[in-house]
Amino acid sequence: MPTDCLPYRETGYFSNLITNYLDQEEALKPFYHRFPTADNLIKQAAEKGQFFSPLSRKRLYDSLIAQYKSTNTSAETQLNLEHLASENTFTITTGHQLNLFTGPLYFLYKIISVINLCKELKEKDPDRNYVPIYWMATEDHDFDEINYFNFQGKKVQWNREDGGAVGELSTDGLAEVLALFKTQLGTSRNAEYLSKLFSDAYLNHDNLADATRYLGNELFGEYGLVIVDGNDAGLKELFAPYVQRELLEGVSHAKVIQQTEQLTALGYPEQVHPREINLFYIKEGIRERIIKMDDMYVVNDTDIRFRENEILNELVNHPERFSPNALLRPLFQEVILPNLCYIGGGGELAYWFQLKTYFEEVGVPFPALLLRNSALIRTEKQRTKAENLGVSLPNLFLKQNELINRKVRAISNIEIDFSAQRSFLKEQFKAMHLLAEETEASFIGAVKAQEVKQLKGLENLESRLLRAQKRKLSDHVQRLVDLQNEVFPMQSLQERNTNFSQFYLEFGEQLIPELVNALEPLGGEFTVVTL
Repeated sequence: MPTDCLPYRETGYFSNLITNYLDQEEALKPFYHRFPTADNLIKQAAEKGQFFSPLSRKRLYDSLIAQYKSTNTSAETQLNLEHLASENTFTITTGHQLNLFTGPLYFLYKIISVINLCKELKEKDPDRNYVPIYWMATEDHDFDEINYFNFQGKKVQWNREDGGAVGELSTDGLAEVLALFKTQLGTSRNAEYLSKLFSDAYLNHDNLADATRYLGNELFGEYGLVIVDGNDAGLKELFAPYVQRELLEGVSHAKVIQQTEQLTALGYPEQVHPREINLFYIKEGIRERIIKMDDMYVVNDTDIRFRENEILNELVNHPERFSPNALLRPLFQEVILPNLCYIGGGGELAYWFQLKTYFEEVGVPFPALLLRNSALIRTEKQRTKAENLGVSLPNLFLKQNELINRKVRAISNIEIDFSAQRSFLKEQFKAMHLLAEETEASFIGAVKAQEVKQLKGLENLESRLLRAQKRKLSDHVQRLVDLQNEVFPMQSLQERNTNFSQFYLEFGEQLIPELVNALEPLGGEFTVVTL
């Protein structure tokens, strides 16, 4: 299984914030704690171990054992659950929404990143245990973001009414989705496995959280993955002191605003805007923002109201009803897990960069931040086709119009570059400008206008010649377009669109092991995997 790598910056698909972070630019260092290297993560373990109490460990262990009571776990996952009760055990965490049938392909890459990093750390530091964590975003309420997946260029979608935390949604209606999916799968052995996996996950479980836990466990249980549902009364009880401070002081708002202003002053965009209270209230199918209005706490778009003493009593009696938003979820995670590193996509890391001073204010160690592995899967046939077309790996990542233009210029028997003519024309006009300066101002303007006109004419001629050559070389151009469309569906990264099932249908049970072998979490480059 050959693999190729490309610096993230050269792909053109990653922001300046992320590529500058990967380059460890000095200006970004105030926004994170330790850069993710194996040695730094071992140092992080020493720091986190002093913060994470035996009570927190016991509560975490008890909650996870309860969450897994109906799950047929692998021996590897069961061992990792037991390890979490031990003070020499730490976690590497990624999180993801409860996308239907895992959603985009990068769901796999996130989880493989945490699995492989744990393995690498264990080899370097055998006296500690490192457990890979997938944090299910069960408390999200953006149903429209998770109710579909893309398979062979078509959307497989679950249509139903939404409302409240998605983890609690009933799986009713997914039998019809499976029936539609099966018509596209075919009848191969791999198709039968995918159909059964979907059925066992969604038709044999009552809610989306349980279905997703089953699915993740089936795909990655042999690697010891532990799946966490944060929407848990026991875990929320550990977080309650931070929720109380958020309700009474709103400390996150001031600290995140302060750090965000420093980040935007460097030219980076704000990823998430903090609110005065960054909490939701969950109850009976609702998840709505908590807003402070005078001396009352109001649950947005409901009739629910609390005075200060009432909402504090509610927190004591029902901590599970308080849900962190995107800015507080990282703190929740770091309070309840012995975590060293969060692995996420570029957008996720961007909002973590807004949080370090807030973590310092509340006294919680800030984890290392690692960009998840990104990859492109191609077949041996596609690799050979690229070689035959003379398309280099960096050029394959170009926007399609630029890719075509470069290729046509390269293979055309006519020089499609009027740079020499432009330079010659500019030299001719230099003399005209000198002459114009000896006359009146109106003549100077006329000379300049004529220069612009003739340079524009050259540009138009060059464009027309390029279009003519594209037509002449249309067969080559079409093969090039077809190849790029195969590996960059919808003119975007494959991992952001395509569901894993499309590749499992072709490569079967070797797919995940091959990806596990190919992806290096600390490698720092985009990976192209040829299967």
